Amino acid sequence: MTTLTGAAAGGDGAGDRIQLRGLRVMGTHGVLPEERSRAQPFELDLDLAVDLAPASGSDRLADTVDYGAVADLAAAVVAGPSFELLEALAGAVAQATLVSDTRITEVTVHLRKLRPPLPMDLGTVGIRITRRR
Repeated sequence: MTTLTGAAAGGDGAGDRIQLRGLRVMGTHGVLPEERSRAQPFELDLDLAVDLAPASGSDRLADTVDYGAVADLAAAVVAGPSFELLEALAGAVAQATLVSDTRITEVTVHLRKLRPPLPMDLGTVGIRITRRR
Protein backbone atom coordinates (compact mmCIF):
# COMPACT_ATOMS: atom_id res chain seq x y z
CA MET A 1 0.00 0.00 0.00
CA THR A 2 1.28 3.44 -0.92
CA THR A 3 0.86 6.21 1.64
CA LEU A 4 0.36 9.59 0.03
CA THR A 5 1.36 12.95 1.45
CA GLY A 6 -0.99 15.90 1.19
CA ALA A 7 0.45 17.03 -2.16
CA ALA A 8 0.50 13.53 -3.65
CA ALA A 9 -3.06 12.93 -2.52
CA GLY A 10 -4.25 15.75 -4.76
CA GLY A 11 -3.82 18.61 -2.33
CA ASP A 12 -1.14 20.23 -0.26
CA GLY A 13 -2.71 19.39 3.09
CA ALA A 14 -3.07 23.14 3.76
CA GLY A 15 -6.82 22.87 4.26
CA ASP A 16 -6.73 19.81 6.52
CA ARG A 17 -8.05 20.39 10.05
CA ILE A 18 -8.77 18.45 13.19
CA GLN A 19 -11.67 20.15 14.95
CA LEU A 20 -12.53 19.91 18.62
CA ARG A 21 -15.85 21.51 19.55
CA GLY A 22 -17.49 22.35 22.85
CA LEU A 23 -14.78 21.33 25.34
CA ARG A 24 -16.11 22.53 28.70
CA VAL A 25 -13.75 23.06 31.60
CA MET A 26 -14.02 24.77 34.98
CA GLY A 27 -11.40 27.43 35.67
CA THR A 28 -10.70 30.50 37.81
CA HIS A 29 -9.87 33.25 35.34
CA GLY A 30 -10.79 36.90 35.25
CA VAL A 31 -10.00 40.33 36.60
CA LEU A 32 -12.66 40.52 39.31
CA PRO A 33 -11.95 38.96 42.74
CA GLU A 34 -15.06 36.76 42.57
CA GLU A 35 -13.86 35.32 39.24
CA ARG A 36 -10.57 34.34 40.80
CA SER A 37 -12.04 32.90 44.00
CA ARG A 38 -14.50 30.37 42.53
CA ALA A 39 -14.40 28.23 39.42
CA GLN A 40 -16.62 29.10 36.47
CA PRO A 41 -17.32 27.31 33.19
CA PHE A 42 -15.32 27.95 30.03
CA GLU A 43 -15.85 26.42 26.61
CA LEU A 44 -13.24 25.92 23.91
CA ASP A 45 -13.21 25.08 20.23
CA LEU A 46 -9.86 24.18 18.68
CA ASP A 47 -8.93 23.95 15.00
CA LEU A 48 -5.62 22.21 14.36
CA ALA A 49 -3.96 22.54 10.97
CA VAL A 50 -2.41 19.12 10.32
CA ASP A 51 -1.61 17.26 7.10
CA LEU A 52 -4.10 14.41 7.42
CA ALA A 53 -3.03 12.54 4.28
CA PRO A 54 -0.67 10.12 6.10
CA ALA A 55 -3.43 9.00 8.48
CA SER A 56 -6.08 8.87 5.77
CA GLY A 57 -3.85 6.43 3.90
CA SER A 58 -2.68 4.32 6.83
CA ASP A 59 -5.62 4.40 9.27
CA ARG A 60 -3.08 4.54 12.14
CA LEU A 61 -3.24 6.88 15.12
CA ALA A 62 0.54 7.21 15.01
CA ASP A 63 0.19 9.00 11.66
CA THR A 64 -1.95 11.83 13.01
CA VAL A 65 -2.34 14.09 16.02
CA ASP A 66 -4.14 12.45 18.94
CA TYR A 67 -7.04 14.82 19.56
CA GLY A 68 -7.71 13.20 22.94
CA ALA A 69 -4.26 14.24 24.10
CA VAL A 70 -4.81 17.77 22.78
CA ALA A 71 -8.16 17.99 24.61
CA ASP A 72 -6.51 16.81 27.84
CA LEU A 73 -3.78 19.41 27.43
CA ALA A 74 -6.20 22.28 26.74
CA ALA A 75 -8.36 21.25 29.71
CA ALA A 76 -5.31 21.20 31.97
CA VAL A 77 -4.35 24.74 30.92
CA VAL A 78 -7.87 26.08 31.61
CA ALA A 79 -8.13 24.20 34.93
CA GLY A 80 -4.63 25.33 35.90
CA PRO A 81 -3.19 28.62 37.17
CA SER A 82 -5.33 31.74 36.83
CA PHE A 83 -5.08 34.34 34.10
CA GLU A 84 -6.72 37.74 34.29
CA LEU A 85 -7.43 38.01 30.56
CA LEU A 86 -9.09 35.58 28.17
CA GLU A 87 -6.46 36.64 25.63
CA ALA A 88 -3.67 35.34 27.87
CA LEU A 89 -5.53 32.11 28.63
CA ALA A 90 -6.22 31.43 24.94
CA GLY A 91 -2.58 32.22 24.16
CA ALA A 92 -1.42 29.67 26.73
CA VAL A 93 -3.73 27.03 25.24
CA ALA A 94 -2.45 27.82 21.74
CA GLN A 95 1.20 27.71 22.80
CA ALA A 96 0.79 24.42 24.66
CA THR A 97 -1.01 22.92 21.66
CA LEU A 98 1.71 23.91 19.19
CA VAL A 99 4.44 22.59 21.47
CA SER A 100 2.62 19.28 21.98
CA ASP A 101 3.08 17.98 18.42
CA THR A 102 5.28 19.38 15.64
CA ARG A 103 2.78 18.20 13.03
CA ILE A 104 0.40 20.94 14.17
CA THR A 105 1.35 23.91 12.00
CA GLU A 106 -1.42 26.25 13.15
CA VAL A 107 -4.03 26.34 15.90
CA THR A 108 -7.12 28.48 16.29
CA VAL A 109 -8.52 28.70 19.80
CA HIS A 110 -12.05 30.00 20.31
CA LEU A 111 -12.52 30.51 24.05
CA ARG A 112 -15.81 31.46 25.68
CA LYS A 113 -16.63 32.42 29.27
CA LEU A 114 -20.09 30.92 29.74
CA ARG A 115 -21.18 33.10 32.67
CA PRO A 116 -19.63 36.53 32.21
CA PRO A 117 -20.00 38.67 35.35
CA LEU A 118 -21.83 41.56 33.71
CA PRO A 119 -25.00 43.29 34.93
CA MET A 120 -26.92 42.50 31.74
CA ASP A 121 -28.27 39.44 29.95
CA LEU A 122 -25.26 38.28 27.94
CA GLY A 123 -24.95 34.62 26.97
CA THR A 124 -21.18 34.38 26.57
CA VAL A 125 -18.11 36.48 26.01
CA GLY A 126 -15.19 35.11 24.09
CA ILE A 127 -12.23 35.54 21.85
CA ARG A 128 -10.66 33.71 18.93
CA ILE A 129 -6.93 33.64 18.29
CA THR A 130 -4.80 31.89 15.69
CA ARG A 131 -1.13 31.04 16.20
CA ARG A 132 1.27 29.49 13.69
CA ARG A 133 4.67 27.86 13.92
